[in-house]
Amino acid sequence: MSEDLARPKPKRPLAARLRRWSTLLFLLPHFVLFVGFLVLPVLFGLGLSLFRWEMLSPTPPAPVGLENYAEAMRDEYFWRALRATLYFAVLAVPSTLAVALGIAVCLSSLPRWHGFFRAAFLLPTMMSVSVVGILWRWFFTNDFGLFNAWLGRFGIAIPWISDPAWAMPSIVLMTLWWTAGSSMLVLLAGLQQIPESYYEAASLDGAGAWAKFRHITLPLLRPVLLFVVVTGLIGAFQVFGQTFMVTRGGPELSTRVLVQYIYETAFNHYRMGYGAAMSWLLFLLIAVFAALQFRLGKSQR
Repeated sequence: MSEDLARPKPKRPLAARLRRWSTLLFLLPHFVLFVGFLVLPVLFGLGLSLFRWEMLSPTPPAPVGLENYAEAMRDEYFWRALRATLYFAVLAVPSTLAVALGIAVCLSSLPRWHGFFRAAFLLPTMMSVSVVGILWRWFFTNDFGLFNAWLGRFGIAIPWISDPAWAMPSIVLMTLWWTAGSSMLVLLAGLQQIPESYYEAASLDGAGAWAKFRHITLPLLRPVLLFVVVTGLIGAFQVFGQTFMVTRGGPELSTRVLVQYIYETAFNHYRMGYGAAMSWLLFLLIAVFAALQFRLGKSQR
């Protein structure tokens, strides 16, 4: 026993040590960018939220503790923007999931032209939000927009973005067209991982299409559905480009979401500390909803 303890441990081969260091070197650029452009700005924003810093004021930044967070709790416009964000999330996430799942199921059952339709549904996601916003703003225009020009044949005219009751559903419709393709692609990949033998066994037992979808597709697709819902929810809470490009937050602030209010507070009114505090409140809200979704997904397994 003493001889074994006294015996020196063999050194790692040179090739193994080089392989380990090469792995670290390959990870180093990503780690530097991650820390420099994500971790440090997040920490800086957290510190900034504890200061009163108005960029155009001659008064230097002063620590105020949690006063910025308390102001947000009293701010009527903060709560109004939060309600608009929640309204968008409630409309956009379920509708995107339903449409993407329906398209994925249809594409998975196509015998031919599978690649063509997949590319067609994925094409809108390759456009930038500015291009999509300009395009759909023309679609929604009351007087000469594409939608009302077609509906006018039936004597129908819809105030798409000029009526507060229609403005947010119109933004959701545009977002659905723009983003459903990416969710469809993830769901389609999940559907292709389900063994065909399960459906063959269900057919032998006399199961119909709905029974197969309910008892085979949905249970086996649950992890992918959870991923799509969580990522969709995070994206919905961070919505900004669609409302900013199409409605600028109107009419009557009905589509001014929380990110747009944070942007206007920090970069139009130059209240950097208060804007950082609202950003952290939004981050905490997203984290809570994502944690609830993961908890719900685990409990249903």
